[in-house]
Amino acid sequence: MVVLLGVVLALTVAGCGAVVWASRGGPRWVRGVATATLAAGELVKRSGKSGNRTSGSDTT
Repeated sequence: MVVLLGVVLALTVAGCGAVVWASRGGPRWVRGVATATLAAGELVKRSGKSGNRTSGSDTT
């Protein structure tokens, strides 16, 4: 489990580095990695929102 978390952390740091590098005009492959990183972040953000929905009818 620790190894898996380490791999996820390393990929996250590398992806963030790619986003910064791409914003400064890096090579084409860096822009592809940056796009994939941003898309993965959006997916994580959306999955977190869908699990926390509450209805407004709970308040009285």
